[in-house]
Amino acid sequence: MPADTNPYGGVFGGWLMSQMALGAGSLASREGQGKAVVVSATDFAFPGAMQVGDELSVYCEIANTGNTSLTITAEAIARERNGVAETRVAQGTFKFVLLDEDDRPRAVAERWA
Repeated sequence: MPADTNPYGGVFGGWLMSQMALGAGSLASREGQGKAVVVSATDFAFPGAMQVGDELSVYCEIANTGNTSLTITAEAIARERNGVAETRVAQGTFKFVLLDEDDRPRAVAERWA
């Protein structure tokens, strides 16, 4: 939406990061089988510009696991609204910690450890 633009008319990088965090969080919760919260976001780059009205796709994969954490890389691809041209507009890495019912860190399942 226009409220999500920077002074130059492109989509604000913070909005892109939030969409990527949502996608990565969905993967972390699904694969971690429960609550997962972001504890860091690193290595962000914005190699392309996204315009209002473009369609955004976010692709995520688990890059690493710790005792209680999942590190997930995310890539955001914009497709022009009325065409097929695609541009990579952002990429970055999120670390999530898995939490138990008492909001304390819990172990990553054996299949990821």
